[in-house]
Amino acid sequence: MQTVELKVEMVGIHEKRVRKCLSKLKGIDKVEVEGKSEKVVVMGYAHKNRILKAIRRSGLKADFWSPQNELLQAYAASYSSNFTFNKFSFFN
Repeated sequence: MQTVELKVEMVGIHEKRVRKCLSKLKGIDKVEVEGKSEKVVVMGYAHKNRILKAIRRSGLKADFWSPQNELLQAYAASYSSNFTFNKFSFFN
């Protein structure tokens, strides 16, 4: 049994779409979807390239997960929490 981690671009109902396309593949035991971090973890005996191909065939952008994705997520989260707009009004 192997674990395949993927980065899938998700918006709204894409989680359901990911689960549906992966349920059609043989050899998959478990699918975990983390919508906020756009991470999909698939456990089973299916080959990782077949899993990636099935997700892409359903119309979603996907690629294998890399440690660099976690660094980018952490950087984006820290940057967005410190970013504020100046209070400026055009109608004073």
